Parts: sequence; C-alpha cells; structure tokens
Amino acid sequence: MDRRELRAARRADASGSGPTLGEREPARYPGAKGAFALFGEVLLTGLLIAVAGLLVVTLPAALAAGIRHLRRYVNAEQSHTRTFWTDWRTALPGGLVVGLAATVIAVVLALDIVLANTGALPGGPIIGVVGWAGLAVLAVALLVAAGAWTPESGWRTAVRGIPSALATDPVGAVYFAVAAVLTGVVTWMLAPLIIAGLGCSAFAVVAIPARRTRR
Repeated sequence: MDRRELRAARRADASGSGPTLGEREPARYPGAKGAFALFGEVLLTGLLIAVAGLLVVTLPAALAAGIRHLRRYVNAEQSHTRTFWTDWRTALPGGLVVGLAATVIAVVLALDIVLANTGALPGGPIIGVVGWAGLAVLAVALLVAAGAWTPESGWRTAVRGIPSALATDPVGAVYFAVAAVLTGVVTWMLAPLIIAGLGCSAFAVVAIPARRTRR
C-alpha cells in the first residue's frame, strides 16, 4: 500500500465509512464522530427549523425536515441544506393541518393557564397544572409525529402512531418532555436561544429512540 492509499484508508477508517484499519466494527453513526462538528450541525438545524417554522403553523413541517436532516448527517449521508428545504416543502401541506390543530390547542391551554393565574376560575392552581401538563404532552406528541413523518407515509400515519410510540417507550417520552421544557426555558431566558433549543430537540428525536438498540 503506497502513501496515497494509506491516507485514503485512514480517512475511511476515521470517518467510519470503512474498511477499518484495526479489528473493530465501523462506527455506528459515522457522521457524528466530531463532537464540535455535530454541535455546529445541531445549531444549523435549529436555525433552519426556526426560519422554516417562523409562521408557527409551519413548525411541524420544519421539525420533520430538521429531524430528517440530522438523521442523514449522523449516518454520514448527503445532508445539504437544500435537502432540508425539499423535505420541508414535501411535509408542508399536511404539516399545516397539524400545525393549525396544535396551535389552536396550545392557545386554549395558554388561556386556561392565564385565567387560572388571575384567580377568575375555581380551582385555579389545579387548572394551571393541567394546562402546563397539556402543553408538555402537546410538545411531546409534536416531536414524536415529526420524527415519524416520512414522504412515503405522510402525516396521517405519523399522527396515528403517536399513542403506540409513547406506550412502547414511556421513558423516551419523558426525555422528549424534558427536551421540550428546556427549549421553552432557554427561550424564555433569552429569545435567540430558541435556535439552540430547536436544534437540540430535533437531535433528541434522533438520539433518544436509538438508545433502545444500544448494547
């Protein structure tokens, strides 16, 4: 093996695209080997989601496209920004319906929380807790549906699969809720941090289900 072939073999070994130089299996997620590069891609994905979801009702389509973008990245597949926008446009028609329904539910729950805090409703503290819990459940459902969306199956299949996905992995649902809450908290602290929050939430949808198959 000459020097050029050796350098090419080392690059293939380091990236996980194989074959490996040593006696070990290729990396499970070859695109996620560099922690700093992965963090940068998560932030880029968060920015793309924030721009594509700016109208709020377009957020489900943006999340679905961002999650697919990160899946391609960690698998060392083609993950150009243009593929994100292609997925976003494909997800948009059904995603608008999901986004509109989620927005209406979120507004109703938010109004309940506001009224509960004013003391105008009997049992205000309980209603407030139920409202916040409802928002958390809504966020988890949105993340699960966005993670399950594919151009082939569409939104109807993704939404219908939410109950079974949560029942199959209740611990994962808790992790999703934590990711959603953290996104809300950092955004409340400093609005521009929503970019990092959205990117991390999308990455959570990619990473959390994978833990079940880890040996």
